[in-house]
Amino acid sequence: MSSFLKIFLASLLALIVFTVAAFFLLVGMAGSLASSEKPTVGGKAILVVNLEDEFKEIAEDNPIAEITAGEENQTPALYDLLRLIRHAKSDSAVKGIYLRCGSNANGFATGEAIREALADFKSANKFVIAYGDVITQGGYRVGNVASKIYCNPKGGVDWKGYAMQLLFLKGTLEKLDIQPQIFYAGKFKSATEPFRETKMTDANRQQSTELMNGLYEQLLLQTAEARKLDTATLHRYANENLIRSANDAVKYGLVDGLKYDDEVKDEIKQRTGSGKYDKINFITAGKYMKAVDYKKSGKSKIAVIYAQGDIIDGKGEKESIGSESYRTLVRKARLDKDIKAIVFRINSGGGSALASEVIWRELTLAKADKPVIVSFGDVAASGGYYLACNADSIFAEHNTITGSIGVFTLIPNMQGFFNKKLGVTFDGVKTSPDADAMTVSKPLTESQKRFLQNDIDSTYHTFKSRVAEGRKLSIEYVDSVGQGRVWIGSKAVELGLVDRIGGLDQAVACAARMAKITDYRLREYPDKRGFLDMILGSKEQAPQAALRQELGEDGYRVYQQIKKTKNLSGKAQARMPFELVVE
Repeated sequence: MSSFLKIFLASLLALIVFTVAAFFLLVGMAGSLASSEKPTVGGKAILVVNLEDEFKEIAEDNPIAEITAGEENQTPALYDLLRLIRHAKSDSAVKGIYLRCGSNANGFATGEAIREALADFKSANKFVIAYGDVITQGGYRVGNVASKIYCNPKGGVDWKGYAMQLLFLKGTLEKLDIQPQIFYAGKFKSATEPFRETKMTDANRQQSTELMNGLYEQLLLQTAEARKLDTATLHRYANENLIRSANDAVKYGLVDGLKYDDEVKDEIKQRTGSGKYDKINFITAGKYMKAVDYKKSGKSKIAVIYAQGDIIDGKGEKESIGSESYRTLVRKARLDKDIKAIVFRINSGGGSALASEVIWRELTLAKADKPVIVSFGDVAASGGYYLACNADSIFAEHNTITGSIGVFTLIPNMQGFFNKKLGVTFDGVKTSPDADAMTVSKPLTESQKRFLQNDIDSTYHTFKSRVAEGRKLSIEYVDSVGQGRVWIGSKAVELGLVDRIGGLDQAVACAARMAKITDYRLREYPDKRGFLDMILGSKEQAPQAALRQELGEDGYRVYQQIKKTKNLSGKAQARMPFELVVE
């Protein structure tokens, strides 16, 4: 007993010492961060933009990078990146941009925004060199804007056209004896198709085909302009599978040459007038963000509120749009007299219809006090569009996925699964016939089914009414372009669902014009998290990161879809019909 106590007390003492030491270490690191000097850009700088990094609307916190001189490793938010590129255009210290375009972790509209920023950078007679060992179509659709684009002699360029594939679970559910009880409004609202079909419906195939063709057409048009080729020729390359090797990519004009990494860097040295043995002054976007003042300053304020992720009831999590949290953010901007206009940036495929209504209400109140402009990112569909529909003006990129005006819900009947597969049965008491209506342990009654369908129809009518009122359209017209159907941004402009093609810069400029101000700065929300919050958040995210690494991107995507399905049960969902993954 005595030896046990000695060991226990020694271990406890060691734990206390370690905890205290770790605490003071973190405090010291945080203090050194706060007091650290600005990094310098230096001369003959080359800004590095790596498309393998995901440039989100809200930057992902990286406390480890923050501690370990991490400005090198920080990935800026999308709008920060775009402003950095614009700043670099007029920065005499920055001579060019090195674009890593092997793959692209970003969506279509994000890629389009980066591509436009790079084109603008080139207009100052500065160069953009793009390189990838193997260049995917996602990387190429941004990289082709470069002054020169190269690939590895043993690599190549992927040029085969676009494809999308959907996962259907109906057969699996039948094997498990699970019956999905589905209620929806809108023939194109195909979010529930994976549970009720074994393949795409004709309506879904129609909208998906048009969506793919629209995105592909944009790729062909931009590539044709950049590479001095015609779209028919580029389309033939894909149809006949002519780009099979790196040599083919040069032969058919998709890249400027075949070079190894060292040869590309030798060219950068030549362009900057550096010697053979000189080190290239590469500066990451994260370091450049710390080194320069790239944000606009002024007396008045315009609020920019970033809304990214699923729209959910309550406060929400880090990468979601919680109705309570965002209602508070909009209200804060609305009641701040120094804020003259609000720009609401949306990158969301939707979610809870009720949560969307809550935020829509607060944006509508704000619109009565000051201009409210909405900017769409990669996706602003279903609930994402619900949030936007009453704004003074809506901006989208050509390739933004939007629309999907429709509603659905899903309640699984798992009685057969529990009883026949697991041998589990249920029993209980209730005080009224429908007290247990939302249980998954038995099928819905006919009256309960009618109630749910009526609820979905009513929510859809409200959704259409919000759009009709906000866009000054008839409900009949909204229904004709609604029905859950998705559109790309350029088509949405033609249909009257979006006002203009443009990014966040154009939306902010519009807000300033409507507020009649010229001297302004941006007040961006949500606020950046504190150091301790980042540490705790990093701990929460670690299991997800490990799971993602173990399952791979495709497996993790399926896991996320299954996880989302849990939140669909019994609640009206204004959600995009599918998660767009294009190969």
